Amino acid sequence: MIDISLIFGRLLAPDSPGAWKELDPSQWLAFNGVSGLNIAGPGRINGRGKAWWDQSCRDHPRLVGCSTLAPTAVKLVSCKNSSISEIHFVNSSQTHVLIRDCDGINIENVLIEAPERSPNTDGIHISASHNVVITNAIIGTGDDCVSIGDHTSNIVISYVKCGPGHGISIGSLGRSGNFVQVENIHVSKVHLQGTTNGARIKTWQVGRGYVRRVTFEDIFFWSVKNPIIIDQNYCNKSGACKEMETGVHITDVSFNQLYGTSSSRVAMNLNCSRSVACTSIYLKSIYLRSALAGQNVTSNCTNAHGIAFGVIQPDPCLQI
Repeated sequence: MIDISLIFGRLLAPDSPGAWKELDPSQWLAFNGVSGLNIAGPGRINGRGKAWWDQSCRDHPRLVGCSTLAPTAVKLVSCKNSSISEIHFVNSSQTHVLIRDCDGINIENVLIEAPERSPNTDGIHISASHNVVITNAIIGTGDDCVSIGDHTSNIVISYVKCGPGHGISIGSLGRSGNFVQVENIHVSKVHLQGTTNGARIKTWQVGRGYVRRVTFEDIFFWSVKNPIIIDQNYCNKSGACKEMETGVHITDVSFNQLYGTSSSRVAMNLNCSRSVACTSIYLKSIYLRSALAGQNVTSNCTNAHGIAFGVIQPDPCLQI
């Protein structure tokens, strides 16, 4: 067992990208191949990322020497039976916590903060990992509060407060045309406020494989732009994406007991592929209204097949 205790202390990253010269610019605190790692607080990990944000290629594409990579604050790679708890993460240059190729990770009682416009500052990103639990977290960043990548299974996310940010996202998946395997994802007891998305699944058209056995339940939205969204036709072009014959099959997805307000007219948007349609989508006990006085909300479905149970607002549009 390895214990790292940050008792009322602070870890400060160098505040200049120049400090990473001849070093790996993608990471700051990295742990590889460790079993029984326990990173515990109370304490603060401050990525001091502003200088990196100011030269981000995403936000400053015409800047000579802009950065496509920036350090992740804490990275766990190929770790087993490990945990992160009671830590306050602030202003990471890029992702705050990255879990990759891991098994048996618990993250609890963490606070993650970065400005709403800070680029690529995901709260927690999980990739190619299994048996991960995230609970009792407050996350507000410039990107996804929690994101789930390819080859990931048995993930439990609960009691999370998210906002600002881009919501709880499965994806994007299949960007390189690879075979996607994501399954057994359970998201519950989540409060989203002022986020650009709520419960989201996003896959690239060129991808293959599957996303299956996913549950979003007991979620509250407060002025969220896209409370419920599946986008199976994602591409990197402006405007509508061209139809393709490939796609990641999204099936056995439940949205249950979702309530709150939408800041956009389309509160439920299920945009699925004509070639590889979404199947076995289940809607139950959903009540969404507009965050704007006197406005109505609607739903939009394309190639989405499933069943609705109980009271659903806006009206469901699933195909049987």
